[in-house]
Amino acid sequence: MSPIVVVLVIAVLVGFALRGSLRRFERLRIHWWGFAFGGVLLQVLPVPTVGGLDSSVIGTAMLLGSYLLLLVFLTVNRWIPASGIMTIGLVLNLTVVGLNGGMPVNASAIETAGGSASLLAGGASPKHHVAGDDDLLPFLGDIIPVPRPIGVVLSFGDLLLYGGMGWCVVQIMRGRSRENPRPLAMWFPAYRGKHAPAHWRLPARYRADRAEAERSGTAP
Repeated sequence: MSPIVVVLVIAVLVGFALRGSLRRFERLRIHWWGFAFGGVLLQVLPVPTVGGLDSSVIGTAMLLGSYLLLLVFLTVNRWIPASGIMTIGLVLNLTVVGLNGGMPVNASAIETAGGSASLLAGGASPKHHVAGDDDLLPFLGDIIPVPRPIGVVLSFGDLLLYGGMGWCVVQIMRGRSRENPRPLAMWFPAYRGKHAPAHWRLPARYRADRAEAERSGTAP
C-alpha cells in the first residue's frame, strides 16, 4: 500500500474531525500543477531500458528529476501550508540520492518492512540500492521501516514530505491556507474553481485591467 494514500486518507479524516470541508479546495489557487504531476509520475514509473545504458543511471536520473520538478512546484506555490516542510524533505532526499547515485536503503530495515534485501541487491529496483560502507550520509537514506500492510522503508526526507502533505490537506480543509498572490501562469494554468473571479480566465495582457475595473465597479 502506498504511504501517500495512507497519509491523504488520514489527513482527510482528521480534517473532517476538525470540522473542515473538502469544498475549500475549490478556492485554492495552484500554479504549475503539471510539475507536481510529472514529479510523481517519475517516482512511480518503472525504469525503461535504453540501449546499453546502466538502468541504475536512468533510475537515479528519474529520481533526481522527480525531486527537482516537485521543488519547482513547491517554490512557485510556496504560500500553501507546510510547503517549507515539504521542501526540506525533498532537499534531503535530493542530496542523498545525488551523492550516492540512487537512494541507499538499510538492509535490516528492508527485512523489518517485509521485503528482501537480496532482491534489491540483485537490481530489483534500479532507483535504490542496499546501503554500503561507501555511501555518503547514509542516515539520510531509507532507514525507517514501516511493516506490512504498508511494507515500505522511509527516509527522514520522506517523513517530512508526507507529514507536510498531511498537514497541508488538514489546514486547507480548515480554511487556514493563505491566498497565493501570483497571477496564474499560462502554462499549466490549473483548475480555477467555480468561485474564481472572471478575470482569471482572461489572457495575461487583459487580466490586470479587468481586475482593476471589477474592484472599482466600472466593469460591464
